[in-house]
Amino acid sequence: MDVNNLTRVLEGLNGENSELEMLVQRLQEEKNGLKMNSEEEIESLLSQLGARINVEMNAAPSIDLNDALSEIREEYENLMERNLNEAENMFREMSGELSREVDSSSQELQSVGTELIEMKRCVQALEIELQSELSLISALEETLAETEATFGSKLAELQCLINRMESELATIRSNLERQNYEYKVLMDQKTHLEMEIATYKRLLDGHDIE
Repeated sequence: MDVNNLTRVLEGLNGENSELEMLVQRLQEEKNGLKMNSEEEIESLLSQLGARINVEMNAAPSIDLNDALSEIREEYENLMERNLNEAENMFREMSGELSREVDSSSQELQSVGTELIEMKRCVQALEIELQSELSLISALEETLAETEATFGSKLAELQCLINRMESELATIRSNLERQNYEYKVLMDQKTHLEMEIATYKRLLDGHDIE
């Protein structure tokens, strides 16, 4: 945006410079035209009055018309010369100011151009770094996907092992419960037999006493 603004300013200054050059050229042409017209008018007046008027007055000194016309021509030429000099001085001042502004704008453009080149370098470096980071992210994503796949497979194996162990544990628990029941039955039978043996023993002991 700064480069575009400075470019537009530079174009405007160049346009103003061209307009001033055209103005000076037009003033020069007007000067030449006025000078030519004045010379023609003076020559015409001299041709008309030079042959007709030759007045001499005893009471006053004679007036030389040629000298008067020469003075008028000189004053007119001096006036035109001053106007032209003033226009040329104004043109030089404005041209100098425009040149200084153009130089300043050129320096600013050069500075902005240098900054723009440096920014492009920074952008290129950041793009390279971004591509490197994206490549690293892609590699990490692939590694993560492989790790997840491996972990999923291991987890599936562990789940199958857990299911099998739970099944075996259920079987063992069922066997233990069955064995406990059988053991209880056997203990009950043992207790009953021990009671019967004790009864028989008392009976035998009592028979022996008799």
